[in-house]
Amino acid sequence: MARGSQSTTYLVAIGAFALGMASYVTAGLIPLIQAEFAVSISVAAQLVTAFTLAYGLGSPLCVALLPAHRQRGGLFVMLGLFVIANAASALTTSVAALMAWRVLAGMAAGTYLAIGIAAAVGVAPASARGKTISIIMGGMASGTVLGVPLGLLLAERWGWQAALWLIALIGLVALIGLIVRLPPMPAAQVVPMRRKLSILVDRRVLGLLGISLLAAIASLGMYTFIAPLVGAHGERPVTLYLWVWGVGGVLGSFLIGALVDRFPGPKLTFAIMLLLGIALITLPLLLSAGPWLALIPIALWGAVGWALQVPQNNELMKAREAQGDGNLAVALNESALYLGSALGASLGGLALALRMPVDALSITAGLVALLGMGLQAWLLKTQARARAVACPDS
Repeated sequence: MARGSQSTTYLVAIGAFALGMASYVTAGLIPLIQAEFAVSISVAAQLVTAFTLAYGLGSPLCVALLPAHRQRGGLFVMLGLFVIANAASALTTSVAALMAWRVLAGMAAGTYLAIGIAAAVGVAPASARGKTISIIMGGMASGTVLGVPLGLLLAERWGWQAALWLIALIGLVALIGLIVRLPPMPAAQVVPMRRKLSILVDRRVLGLLGISLLAAIASLGMYTFIAPLVGAHGERPVTLYLWVWGVGGVLGSFLIGALVDRFPGPKLTFAIMLLLGIALITLPLLLSAGPWLALIPIALWGAVGWALQVPQNNELMKAREAQGDGNLAVALNESALYLGSALGASLGGLALALRMPVDALSITAGLVALLGMGLQAWLLKTQARARAVACPDS
């Protein structure tokens, strides 16, 4: 990887670290915010929803509206807005204003990640695309696993605003670095809105987004219920399992990059969904067998759950390379992840309300992952059939 492209990748990853923190730290700050503004927990919890909805729904719209030849400036603007929104969140004196700033932060975060991945890939050698995306996604995973606990420690000592100041500071470091180090991006074609909208009927893209949705329902949705799952098998510290899941996620995000550059993405996705299904289905059994044995599927779950988005984003960008809107495909993928996470948590909560055993919930999540594997197998067959029709003599 060339020096300029390498520094761009790591700087985008630093910004992604801040995004990972911002996406999950607010949930841990809810009790402090509730006390500060004298509001109910349900009202304070809407801050998480505001960020998530803006991230998942607002960012594809922003990416679609941003002209192709303004991507470099758009990257700076969106990261700058993210920094401003987090700093303003720390300074606000009303919960309504805080809600508005979290909406802006979420929209800017999702847009920045989509443009940032496209920018880093655009200046990287073709042979290093997988590694480039894996470093950025590893940065986001690290922000979730390492940054969130650090932010919560600062919040306990100096108030909830300290966590947001840290996010803003990290984002500012990335912004300054990118302004200085980001090389000129390759000339991009101006893509009419009609062609961008064609992504909504692109079967390959829709299939890939469907896999991401099913993976998020299984992995992120089930993550919501990891504490009751562990608790159903005796008095055990759930923190250990959360850390193992998170460390597995960081390792999976970073290590998958080399594999993406060597093996076909669809086959990697097939293997990842298979491993995710196995991990979730065997988890209750190994929890019953012993607390230490259960760390194996927990680590595997975290590793493949986070690793999946590297080949997925790479395939999505390749699918829309000719149309010039790969960044929009990445933004839609982020939307699929957030939608899947919300669906998984909602359906899981409904299942538990109907007295479904939490062990059965994990097994069901594993079956959903295997359904995603089946969808990937169908996509592989469809592509092979299309190639056979296009090249009948080969």
